[in-house]
Formats: sequence, structure tokens, C-alpha cells
Amino acid sequence: MESSPSKSTCVKLYLCSNPEDSVVERRALRESVFPKLREHCRHTLGLDVRVIDPFECSDPSHWPDENTRQQLIKECRESSAGPFLLALVGHKYGTAGLPPQVEVSEYQLLLQESQRAGVNTQDLEGVYQRDENTLPPSYCLTPPHSCCPQQAEVKDEEEEMKMRAKEEELRKVFQTTVSLCLQSGLMSPERAHRFYRSALDADLRYALDNGPHYDIMKRCLVYVHRVVNAEGEREKRGMTSQPEAALHTSPTEGQLLSELCDSFLPGLVTSSKLPVYTLATECDPRHGYTTARRRGYAAALCQQVFSDLLGLIDSLKVSEGGEGSQLSDALTREQEELCDVLSQFYHVIRPEEEKVRAFVEQNEQQCPLVVTGGPCTGKTVLLAHCAQQMKSWLPDSDPVVITYFCDLSVNASPRPLLSSLCYQIGSRYHSESSSEQNLSQLDDSSCITDLRDYSSTCSSTSNMCLAELQERFSSLLSSMPSSKQPLVLILDGLDHIQNTSAAVIMGSFPSPLPPSVKLILTSSSNPTQVLQTVNCVSEESGYVCVQLGSADRKQCLKMLASLLSSSGRRVTSGQQVLVNQALTSCGLTLYARLLQPHTSLWLSDSDVTESSLPDAVHSSISALLDHLQQKHGSSIVARCVSYLTLSRTGLTEAELADLLSSDHTVHNNESPSSSVRVMQIDVERLLLDLRRFLIRRTVAGSHVLFWVSRHFNLVVAEKYLGEHEVRKEIHSVMADYFSGRRACAGETPLLVKQKSAPNKDTRQIEINTNRQPSSQPFVFVSSVKELGRVNFRKVLELPHHLRESDKWWELEHGLLMSLKFHQAMIQAGLLGDLVAMLEGEEGSPHVCLSRERPLLAGILKSCACLLQSSPLQLPSVMETSLLPHLEVFPALKRYAREIRQERRRRGSGLGVVLCPAPSSVPSIQCDAKAKDVSVREAAATECGIVAEIMDDGTAWIWNGSGCDVAKVSLSCEQKELEFAGVKSSGQFMLLSTQCNKLFLWDVMGPEMFLELKVTLKTANKVDGFAAYQKKVFMWWKDESFVSMFDVSGDILTHFQCQSCVTCLVCSCDGFYMYCGQEDGTLSIFDTHTSSLLCSCSNSNHNAVTAMILCEEKWEMACVDRTGSLTLWDVEAKRNPPRLVTEISSGGEPNDILNVDYSHEIDTLLVCQSHQVAMWDTCDWELWDRFLAPRGRAFTQALLSPDGHLFLALLDACPLVLVWRVSTGECVLTLETNKQPLKLLKTSSDAVCVACDGCLTVWDSGMIDAAGTAPKMGCGVRDVATEPTGEWFYTSDGSESVWRWRLETGLPHANFLHDGPVEKLRLSPDNIHLVTLSVGEIYVWQTETGQNILRISGSRATHVLITPNSNFGVSISDRGLSRVWKLAHGSIVCSIHTHLSDAQVSPESTFLIGRRRGDLLAASLWSGSISKRFSCMESSEHVVAFHTLPEQPDFVVVMAASGAVYTWKVAEETVCRHFQLPSTFHCQPQDFHMSSDGSYALLSTDNEAINLLDLSHVRLCSFKTEGPVLKACLGKTGCYAAYISCPATTQEKSCVCFQHTRSVLTVVRLADGERVGSVCLGKNPLTLVVCEGKCVFVGFEDGSVGVYSVLDVTIDGEESVRCRENMNSRVKQCSFDRAFSWLPLGTPNITWP
Repeated sequence: MESSPSKSTCVKLYLCSNPEDSVVERRALRESVFPKLREHCRHTLGLDVRVIDPFECSDPSHWPDENTRQQLIKECRESSAGPFLLALVGHKYGTAGLPPQVEVSEYQLLLQESQRAGVNTQDLEGVYQRDENTLPPSYCLTPPHSCCPQQAEVKDEEEEMKMRAKEEELRKVFQTTVSLCLQSGLMSPERAHRFYRSALDADLRYALDNGPHYDIMKRCLVYVHRVVNAEGEREKRGMTSQPEAALHTSPTEGQLLSELCDSFLPGLVTSSKLPVYTLATECDPRHGYTTARRRGYAAALCQQVFSDLLGLIDSLKVSEGGEGSQLSDALTREQEELCDVLSQFYHVIRPEEEKVRAFVEQNEQQCPLVVTGGPCTGKTVLLAHCAQQMKSWLPDSDPVVITYFCDLSVNASPRPLLSSLCYQIGSRYHSESSSEQNLSQLDDSSCITDLRDYSSTCSSTSNMCLAELQERFSSLLSSMPSSKQPLVLILDGLDHIQNTSAAVIMGSFPSPLPPSVKLILTSSSNPTQVLQTVNCVSEESGYVCVQLGSADRKQCLKMLASLLSSSGRRVTSGQQVLVNQALTSCGLTLYARLLQPHTSLWLSDSDVTESSLPDAVHSSISALLDHLQQKHGSSIVARCVSYLTLSRTGLTEAELADLLSSDHTVHNNESPSSSVRVMQIDVERLLLDLRRFLIRRTVAGSHVLFWVSRHFNLVVAEKYLGEHEVRKEIHSVMADYFSGRRACAGETPLLVKQKSAPNKDTRQIEINTNRQPSSQPFVFVSSVKELGRVNFRKVLELPHHLRESDKWWELEHGLLMSLKFHQAMIQAGLLGDLVAMLEGEEGSPHVCLSRERPLLAGILKSCACLLQSSPLQLPSVMETSLLPHLEVFPALKRYAREIRQERRRRGSGLGVVLCPAPSSVPSIQCDAKAKDVSVREAAATECGIVAEIMDDGTAWIWNGSGCDVAKVSLSCEQKELEFAGVKSSGQFMLLSTQCNKLFLWDVMGPEMFLELKVTLKTANKVDGFAAYQKKVFMWWKDESFVSMFDVSGDILTHFQCQSCVTCLVCSCDGFYMYCGQEDGTLSIFDTHTSSLLCSCSNSNHNAVTAMILCEEKWEMACVDRTGSLTLWDVEAKRNPPRLVTEISSGGEPNDILNVDYSHEIDTLLVCQSHQVAMWDTCDWELWDRFLAPRGRAFTQALLSPDGHLFLALLDACPLVLVWRVSTGECVLTLETNKQPLKLLKTSSDAVCVACDGCLTVWDSGMIDAAGTAPKMGCGVRDVATEPTGEWFYTSDGSESVWRWRLETGLPHANFLHDGPVEKLRLSPDNIHLVTLSVGEIYVWQTETGQNILRISGSRATHVLITPNSNFGVSISDRGLSRVWKLAHGSIVCSIHTHLSDAQVSPESTFLIGRRRGDLLAASLWSGSISKRFSCMESSEHVVAFHTLPEQPDFVVVMAASGAVYTWKVAEETVCRHFQLPSTFHCQPQDFHMSSDGSYALLSTDNEAINLLDLSHVRLCSFKTEGPVLKACLGKTGCYAAYISCPATTQEKSCVCFQHTRSVLTVVRLADGERVGSVCLGKNPLTLVVCEGKCVFVGFEDGSVGVYSVLDVTIDGEESVRCRENMNSRVKQCSFDRAFSWLPLGTPNITWP
């Protein structure tokens, strides 16, 4: 298995033990330690864990031999990212098995000595067979029995016991012969001991002997358990009855165990610091080592092993696998690593290598080199090798070599491929320039420019469209390479991806190529699309071709001999002849490599013929798989190779083992009929046999297994995956695995019969043979880092398998609508891929969530810049953007719930309780594919089909949300037709061509165009048509007749009018047709008889441009070109219509631009350049006029579906503006990419057609919801809240104060005033609301809305309410300040002295305020100044103060010098606490305190919030993300909320929507940690924090946002319940539904 040089991502442990003495311990480790260790490593380190137990199977006949175990140990040592050996040494040594292979000389020596001593070796000779094909020639142990597994099942126990007795006898004979040789001196003790050693001893010595000191010290763990008196009295009596051995020269098991534990292991402890843990257990001599003691030891062992393995892994400082990193860097490293891996397969030197070198060394070549050749000729390996040689080939320069292997890439479609190439070119040249840049280079402005552009090149390409990527790629090729740093670009496998993709990629190269760019491609020998594309791109310079044919036979033979030798095999001379013939007929390097597993099976006496070897690559692969099926079992091999083939990016070893061990259709070769499933050792042995044909490469930080050649995929697909249902079922299994469902399903232990019972306690045991698959979260959350680590494997594989298994519902709802998936994709740097999936590039063919997905994609694109720099902002961004639209898209409520769940999981955050009214609406579709020509005409049907006709005669159709724009192609007489116009009516579209043909399309039927038989030569001048059932009525520009067609295309008749027809309408039953004409005439026709019934005309004879037929009243309204309206009674069809009324438009006589009529809401909109007029069609009254902004003119207007809004276009304005009809204000702006040309309306969408044909689509329901969302007329100046936040009040400086209910998010009541409201106060008991308006004081009851007091003559500029809610205080700057009873307004006292910044004391006894540098306290009973505070220094003065509700006797005072005092008002005592340092100062406008007096906010300058912590007497400063606009302390002293303007706007000069908006942040005061932040979509004016942990923000546009604080450190629950289940809002402006409470007509109290 070819491996990459980078560090592994799997800890692979070999469990070394005596299988007869460790069953309980190994089972305990498997069940309680290894799963927990695996989950820990996956979540904290990004590593997987595999444990290879060679004796996991209960049947000794299936235990691996010594050679296989050594291969397993070697594999673990080489590929493990951490420790590789875990050894358990118990009190039993174990028996030595027969050696699998004995050299010929040794074997003959053993036989001779045995025969000389008279030992019968006939049975021993029968189990060994001489094989000259081994290196060196040896006698090899034959399989014990030739019967198949199925036959083995029917053996009875008696026969099985006989077989084991015979095996035991053979072992004794072999050890006897060894002892004889040792006794006679013919064999050294060291050599003889090798035959005595048990599996435990042999494995330990192989793993530890001559190993590097570091490996022994840091990557191995050994546990020795000494048991004293292990055998009880019964066992001892049994042992004494056994006959003594005849020979005493062979060491006993006790001696060998002692040598291992007392000599070998301590020696390694001394020399290499091998960690060995020894425990001695002394047992009762009567009972020995009981089951209870064994289980106790196993439990203790589990704890110790888990702790030691964790410590060992942590001490190695294992790399965390690119945690939190994006895939751009990873992809660069992976391609480089892949090139290194592939180059290792270059064993046959090809003469074509020199041709490639010659091409690279030539400077004058400005064309690509194409390496062609048939399949399996080695093109990929050759170019990988050449890439490694480029530095030596170009010694005079420093070439930048970039390779891209399309066959082995995750996604080789044009956009990701070009994005990757752009990134690699930019990063490679940047790194080279950074390392070599000197002073002379710094003077080069172009060099500096390139370096500055690097960051944008690398970070932004993932979100570019294809055209932008092509331009960027071409620009990089032209600007960055130089003669000193040429670029060598190698693209392999372009001919294996989609033909159009290859053409797109090749079309991105400049032609001719820049002089310092060398492009090398591969292609099959046939004239493929790639070669044709290369010809087109390099038309002037052509291309250089190198033909790759068969490899040299001698080189192939040399490679095959080397491969056989590495596995200890060779072939005889006779067999070599067959190999020569095979390589002569097929001289492919892959074929030569595939011969190795076939020829390695040959014995020296094997009867081989020409048919013994496959004759081609595919047959060789198939034969290899057949052999593996015989060896390992058909089901495990079939599933293993199928999983590898159907995976998108390959599979890690752990994933493959999980899939196989949990697959109910797979069993091991032990018993195909049993329910015992695959074990780890089975998978590992199979991978050992496949290792030469698998690549271990890195994909997104994980080492995965991948076929070395795509031909393995082809053979596996043909052999095992021929049926669609089979592929679908396997994809379904993999989808279940990567989704984590298999990890959640409970696994039932299987009761397995122990075939050998070396220990009486383990004769029947429960073995959980199918290990529990690992969990599969999208992000592995670490306890150390908040960001977590993306589960790249799930992100890359799960969508692929859901699509391929046709699990569309799960893909749409469970994945694409999942916050966790979105979070993982964004953290992985795959935002562009996520948007592509949501927009339908990789989506379902079924129409599912076709509107929700584009909405999410639009939000992600608008926030792309912010999310790339701050991925954790995704929940708050999505919550803010989605909440206004949940009623329109109920399917997204699950997404919103997931956001709240994620916030609760994290334990902190800001939740959106009430989302402010949106200022815009995200589009659900944006086709940015601009055409080079302008739009001539566009039309839409009610069902959502849009058609565009361009100036070049092309037609484009958009079939609705989630679909791309498609080009219409119609041919006539082998010539493509050019279109002239398009019209729509109902479910029909009419396309006219420039050759006077008409085509009708029923959009509800099949995509079939019906040609209408028109005799006119001016068919391209169709002015409009109306469709009714199977009839089509059509009128022509400047023509006075109407044509009626049948939908079959035949013309039925013509209707002649008096003048040119301008508009037409039919009755609902189709019996009557009404024609409006240019001279103002209205004509009525009978469609059945084709006769004119009657006519009439308006008085001004202006052209009729629109007609509205109300059949309930049989009224016809005609709108002429000036906007005037004429109403006719048309009930009497055969008599002339009766004029009901005629209404002049008035104002400027401008021609109307368009009309829009809504029958459902009885509203008619008439748009003119200077105004939009609204008509009530019930009474035919002009409802309102909306004038265009000064200096601007309307170009089009349309009604919203519910009629509360209308959309309009203005000249030279790139936005679509939305007006609220009830108020006449512009409430929304809809952003478009290009200059709008026309608005279209469907039943559910609003569509903007740009001048260049780009389409932008908005959901009409979203527009209605956003346009009617509650907000005040002006900016919110004041917010008053109840302590719980359930009810709150807002004022905007107008005559209204709104009472809101937080649970519904809607205004509940409107308190009206006779003038603008200046101040707003809510009594602490929430019973009274006090407002100040134009000098008058209003007192309202909050529940009833009654204005109980209206007080005039106060001359107040400010009002206060005492904490006991009994009194009000009116503050006047120039007159008396009065204290009055809140209930009936009577004056208690007057205060003659004006106090600045006045506050009422907590006990409602004093009014405290500043006066000429002092702090005064006026009695609320007498009005006199009874207390005074003056600073000690005469020059000092008070700048700020604050009362303390929870310390009512004290006031905190700030002096101008920075001195901090407390003033006990009642006793007039002063205490000076400390002096603020010069770096801290108090800003009076910011100063305020928490109610408990623990914190005081001093200032908010220098991008910091400066606080005074009075409880700990310390100063605190919290850095903010930018200048602070507003700041507020929570009343409880737990939090501070502030609104800042992000610093990124200044640092990065970023002008995206999210980065230019202010941010609300809440910090915990105790430790300064950020609780959460939310990006605000508009400019804030006010900020209030209530006791219920809610933050209220009032905005400049009159909307209000409410945000709840979740912080488990303080309180475990969110303060406000969500409003998810509130009733759907009525389609009426929310303010129109609120109660309006009127004030008293005149003041009921007048103060003197």
C-alpha cells in the first residue's frame, strides 16, 4: 500500500497477547477502553483509533501465522500516528506452533537427526512441502485440511478433538527434533529457541528487538501480570498425574516465560526505557486464579490502559490534522503529496521521459505538450515522476511545478479545479517571493502589487463565478511566471471528466501560452474532446504530442522480479517462460504489477500453463478478486471493494472496518452460514493482500485508501455493481454510516461458541464481533477550543451518498436545511460549494424546497465576507435574516429551532426575540449570467414562467425557482429561427420570429411549441393576445382587426374594428370580446357569430390603453393613455354601453406607462412618469396619488398580491423600491445586480429583468411580510420597558407612543397626543405611563389606555416618577419644578432651584441633582434644598453622580479630577475612595451604574469600555471591535451591552453589507468574556437593557429589535420564550390593527 510521506491520522495498535490466557482481558478492553479512546481521539485530536487483535476470532484455525502477524506489526509501526504496540503478558506462556516455513538445510538437518535417534517423522514430513519458489528455498507448512469451510461446519466434536490431538502430537515431534539437534550441538541455542517461542514471545521480540529507541520508549506499552498460586489444588493434582516428558533438554514454558519477563523486557527497560507495568497477584492456594480475580484484574487493567494510552498519545503531540483550517491549503498539499505517491510507482524507465524533458527545456515553445497513450500505459505515473525531476531539469531557474490529477481529485468540475489552480499559483509564487524578496525587489511596484493581491487571490476564488475564475486564472498565468521562475502546469486526466468541462478549462488558458508557462496534458490515444479543444485553443501554435506505448519487456520483468523478491517469492525458469510470453502480449506496467499476486501463488511444482495467467489488465484484476474471495470470503471482498469504489474521496481504514463489521450482509470466512460478522483482523488481512493496489493519500486531513488505477473501479463496477439497486443499497449503507445512524443503533452481542477452551472460564463467551461505529457529528467539539474541528469526512461523503441512494428527502431536509451542516461547510472553507448545492447545481431532480434553498443561498452569499472571517457568526446571521420570513416559509422553522438548540448547547449567546423590520428582502433566485446583448422584450405567466427576447434574436426561458435560464432553439428548414418578441396571457406564451412566424406554448403542458398559421407578413408586430380555453384572440400593432385562433394553430376568423386595436378583454364564458381602440372607441363582439354587437367612445377620444371588466356588475372601466377613466355599463350587450361616469386624471397629461389590476382586492394601479394613482374599483374612486421623488420619474409600478404595497422602478435607479400604500412611505429597497429594465409579476414572485437579461426574483410573501412589518414613522428615540420585558413602549418624536407585546412582536396599543412626544416614563409598578408633549404632561393607565390626566402649565422639559410609583416630578429649566401626585395631579410642593441631571432617591424622599459644581438634594415634601455635597477642593466640581437602588442611603459621586466619593445623603457624610488614574476619565454622558452599585460605566472612548468595579475596587477596560456608538449596563450588574462600528470596515476597507453595519455585543462583567453578538441590519438610536435579560434596540427607521441573553454561567435558561408558534400575521399593516387611545380633548388640570 503506497503511503504518503505526511503524518498518519490514525493510531493503529497491535494487541500482542497469549490468546489462551487473555480472553477476558481482551474482551474488556474491546468493550470499555477502545471505543472510549477512539471517541476521545476523534473529538480532541482529529485522530482515529484501530486495534488489531490477531486472536480476536474464537477458532484457532483462523489465527494468522507468524509471517502474517509480523506484517501486521510492521504495518502498525509504519502507519500509526501514535503508539503501535500494546502487549499483555500473563501467567501463561503459551504453546509454540509449527513454524510456517523452514529453510531446506535446517529441515533436512532436523529430519536426519530425528531418524538417527529413531523418532518417527512420517507425519511431520506429510505436513511440510518443499517449495523452490521461496527465498531462500524452504519447506512450507501445508494447510491443515483441504476441506472447505462449509464442510468444516458439519464435523462433529469427536473428529475435531482428534485433529487437535494430532496437531499437538506434531508440535511435540517437531520440538523433540529441535531438542535433539540442540543436544547434539548441530543447532545453536538461539536458533533452537526460535522454534520454542510462543506467539506472544515471537511477536514481542519482532516488535521490540532492534527497534528505534524512540519507538520503544514512546510508542509501546507492556503490561505484565504475575500470578502466584494460579493453579488450585485440583489443577495441581491433575498435573501430577500427567506422564513426565521424555526429554528435558527443551525449556519449559515457565522457563521461557521467566526469560521473557525477567531478562528480555527488563533489558529493554534499561536500554530503551520501555514502559513496562508489572502487577503481582497472590491467590489462595486452594482455589487458584478464580474468575472473580481475573475480572477484577481486567477492570483495573482497563483503567490503567486508557490512562496510559491517553498520556502516550498526548506526549507525542500528535498533529491535529488541520483543525479549523480551510480546504484551500489542504488541497495544495494533497496534490503535491499525490504526486509524490504516484511517482513511487515509476519502476520502468520510459524513453518518453527524455521527450518531456526536451519540451520543458525549450524556451521558444508557447504551446502545450500532450502525452497520449492507451489505457494503463502509465501516463499519470510518468508525469508524476517528471514533476519530481523538474528542479534538476531546470537548474538555472527556480520552476514552480503544479500538478492536478483529475481522476484522483475530489471534484474536477471547472469551478473547483480553476479555483484550486488559482490558489496554488498565487500561494506558490507568494511563498517563493516572500522567502527570496530583497531590497531591489521591493522597489518593483509590480512585485508589491502581486503580493498585495495574493490574499484576495487566495481567499476569494472559492466564491467567484466561473467567468470571473477564468479571467483570474488567465491573469495569473500572464503576470506571475517569469524566466527565473517559470510555471510548469501538469493536468492529468482531463479526458476523463465531462467533455464540456474539459473545454471550459482549456478555454481559460491564454493563447498562445505565456513564454514562461509550460502546460503538459494527458489524453487517450483516440481523438478526444481534449485534443480537439487543445487544437481550438492553440490554433496558432498547435501542440506537441508525445505518444506513450507499451513498456520495455525487460524492464517489466525486472520490476516483477523485484516485487516477487520483496514478498519472499520467485518463479522457476520454466514458469518464467510463461511470464515472458504474457508480458510480450501485454506490455503494460500495470499488467506487470498485477502478475505479482498471481505468480506469488505458484509453487515450484505447480502445474502452470498459458491459461494460468490472465491475458489483460481487466482480467487480471478480476482474477485477483476471485482469489481474494476464495481466501477471505466472497461477501467481505465484494463489499470491501464496492465500498472503496463507490466512495467519493476514498475511505479511511477505520471507516472501511466500521462499514464491514456493521454490515449484516458480510461474514468472515470462518463460517459463511453463521451470524458472526467481520472482525478487525479480517479487514486487516484483506488490506494486506490489497496493499499493492491501494494508495494511502490525504484528503481533507485524513488518510484514505484509493485505488491506484481507475481500472479497478471499472472492473469492480462490472463485477459487483452492475445492477442499479445494488449500487443504491450500498450508497444507502454508506449514507447511514456517515450520518451517524449506525453509531446510534444498539449493537447486540452475539453468543459465540468457543471452539477451543484453554480456560474453563471462557468456554462460552459473549463477543461483540461487530464493533460499534464511531459517532459522526458535523463538527467535533473540543472542550478547549470553541470553534471545534470539522468532520471533513462526513461533509465530503454524506451528500454524495444521499444523492446516489435517492434519499432526496433526507438530502433536502436533513442536510441542506441543517444548521450544523452549514456550519461545518463554512468552517471548512466550502461556502461556495454550499451555495452551489442550495442553488440546485448538485440538487435533487425533484422540486423540493425550491424556494427555501435559494433563500438560504442568497443570505449566505450576502454574508459571505463576514462568515469567511467569522464562521461562528452563522447562527446569529441566519436567525436575524430568517425570523421575518418564517411565516412565509414554515419549513425553515426547524432551522430556527436548531439555531436556538445550538445556542443552548454552547451555553451562551444572543437570541433574536423580536427581529426589526427588514429594510430589504433577499432574493430567492439571481441569474447573474449576463448576455452580451440587451433585452428586447420580456413576459411572464402567472405560474412563474419568464421569457426574454434579446436583441440578437435569441430567446431564454426561466422555468421557476431553482432552475437555470435555458435557451430556446427552434429550427425551420435547417435554419435556426431568430425571435422578435414575446407576449403572455394566462397559461400561454406567444413567441414571434423575425421571419413572421408565431409559436404558441402552453406552459402547463409539455414543452412543445405550436406554430400558428398566420397569413400576414407582419406577424412579428403582435401587440398582444388573450387566451380563453381553446381560443386565442390576437391583435396587431397599427392594425384595426383582431384574429381568433384555435389552440391547434388554425385561424378561425377576424374581427374588424373602427380604428387600430390597443387592448382586448374577454368575458369569463368566452362569449363576448371587448376591444379598446386608438380613437377611444370600445367595441363589443359576439365571438360565436363573429358579429359586432355595439360600440361607444370616450369624450376626449384618447386611446384606450387598459380595460377592466367587472362581470358581477357588468361594468367596464376603460383607462385612456392620459390616465383618465371612463366607466361603462355593458349589461345590455346588443345596445350601446351606458356611460356611468368619466373621471379625468387631473395634473400633468402624461401618457401612462402601465396599469396593474387586482380583482381580489378591488384595486387598480395606474403608473405615469410623475405619479402612481390608486383606484378603488368597488366605487371607482381615486384613492390616492403617490408622487415620484423630486428629480426622478417612475418607469413602472406593480401592486403586491395583497395590495398593501406597490413596487416601482425609477429612472437611473439600480433598486426596486417598495411603497406602503397606507402611509405613502418607501419601506423597502430590493437590490439588483444590474440596472433594472422591467418588473414582472407571477402568482408567487416578483421578477426584475435587467437590461442585459439578468433575472432577480423575490418571493411576494416575503415582500409583503417585510413591507408590513411593524415600525414607527420616524427613528425610535425612547424605549421604556417593564422589568420582565413582556410589555414595552416606544416613542419616535411624533404624536404617538406605541405599546408593544413581546410575545407577539406586534404593537398592541397606540397612545395619541396633540403634539410631538418629548419624554416618556413608565412607573415602576407598570400601572401608569407618563409622557411629555409640547409642555403638557399626560398620564395614562397602561392596561385600559385611558388618559386620566392631561396637565397644562407645567413648562416642564423633563419628567420623573418616584420609585414608589406615587408621585411624579416635572423638571423645568426656567420655571418651577413640581412634585405632584400621580393619581390625580395635585401639587405636593415646588422646587425653585433647577437641578441638572436630576434623579429621585431610592426611598422617594429627595430629588438629587447638580447645581454650579455641587450636588444638591431637595426634599420631595417641602421642595427646599436640605442637603448639599461639595468637593473638598474649591476648584473641584461634580461632573456625574448616580443613586444606588440597593443602597438607598448612598450616592456615588464623580469629580472632574477623577476622585470617586460616596455621599450618605441623610447624614451628609462623605467618603473619598480613590483617585482615577490619568488614563481613565469619566464621560458624564456615558456615566451610569448598575442598580446594585457593583459597576459604574465611566467612558466608551478609544474603542474600549471603561468600568469601575466598586465591589472589588478596581478599574476594568474591555476592548471592543471598533468605536462604541451606544453602551448600557444591565440593572443586575451582570452584563454590559454595547453597539460598536466594526473595526474591520477601517482595517480591511470592506464595504460588504455585514461589515459596514454596527454590531450589538453583550459581555459578562465578572470576567469580561463575550456572551454573544449580533450584527444589526440598520442604524441604532437607542439601547436599553431590562432586568429580564433582554436587550432593546431602537433603530433609525422606526423599527425595534429585542434580543435575549443566554448565559449558563449566570442563569441556565433563555429569558424569553420563542414566538415560533404565534398565530400567523394577518395581511394588514400591524399598526393598523393596534388599539388607538385618544387623549383628553382639553387639559383637565392646569397648574399656575
